[in-house]
Amino acid sequence: MFGLGMQELVVILLIALLLFGGSRLPGIAAGLGGAVNSFKKALKGTDDDDRALPAPGTGDKVPAPSETSHSKQA
Repeated sequence: MFGLGMQELVVILLIALLLFGGSRLPGIAAGLGGAVNSFKKALKGTDDDDRALPAPGTGDKVPAPSETSHSKQA
């Protein structure tokens, strides 16, 4: 894993513990885990926003707004 051994990982974790304190580390780890998870989803292309879009070539088009729906006042 990136050429890091067990001793290097322990030193990095101890430095993080000294910098952020024990109470903030779980929140930081959860945020980092969520970021990695969303990055993996983005690489796979399984974003939830893609499911809401119609497939190309299916004929599903967004209707154009009509001029009668807006009241014209002079």
